[in-house]
Amino acid sequence: MTLYDAVLQRLKQIMAEKNASLYTLNKEGGIPKSTLSQVLNKKQKKIKLDLLYDILSTMGVTLQEFFTDPIFEEVTD
Repeated sequence: MTLYDAVLQRLKQIMAEKNASLYTLNKEGGIPKSTLSQVLNKKQKKIKLDLLYDILSTMGVTLQEFFTDPIFEEVTD
């Protein structure tokens, strides 16, 4: 699994756990819905760390919590 795929999978998992939608991330975090949509639908091939931080902060998740998930042990490239 690529790092990008692991990040997206983990991000979607947290969004489901927190019941966070594009709308709530936009309204509560000021993150453009178009940007979120592009990231979640793999229209962007990269996600910037500051964007990831903003998304996670809006949901009350730290970078440490995010990256300590076992899914990152499956990253091969």
